[in-house]
Amino acid sequence: MNRNSYSIRIATTADIELIRSLCFEVWPQTYASIISEEQIEYMLDRMYSPLSLQQQMEEGAHFILLYNDTLPVGFASYQVITPTHCKLHKLYVLPTQQGKGGGRIMIQHILDKIKEKGIQHLELQVNRNNSAVAFYERLGFYQRETADFDIGNGFFMNDYIMQIDLV
Repeated sequence: MNRNSYSIRIATTADIELIRSLCFEVWPQTYASIISEEQIEYMLDRMYSPLSLQQQMEEGAHFILLYNDTLPVGFASYQVITPTHCKLHKLYVLPTQQGKGGGRIMIQHILDKIKEKGIQHLELQVNRNNSAVAFYERLGFYQRETADFDIGNGFFMNDYIMQIDLV
């Protein structure tokens, strides 16, 4: 029986340190077997520095925080790209909380919010070797394409672009 009591709260710039704290608990375990430690450090600095997170928020990324009772256990960010298209930029749940429904709750929250705006598609990028691919497929996402992104410093993101259609 699942006794978790999840709730979602909209994040603001005041939550940047909390987002960073959660990220630094999730990222090493999630990516250690997929990409090098050097690439993890590079990407964390590039995407999760306080300045980068603030800029993402200012440029329209919506961040949400997932709580299990009063404990913050995850976060996500998404952004409307076009009037019919939205991108899920981030979805992370603490390793101790994975498999308990929190990720699904965040996805459903995002889907509900973007449906209200008439958005027809939600896409995301996920590393091709990330076990989360199966999670997204169970939720109805499909692999739209395979892409490699040069992120600088000699590093690449080797991803699937996955999508779920809401119409």
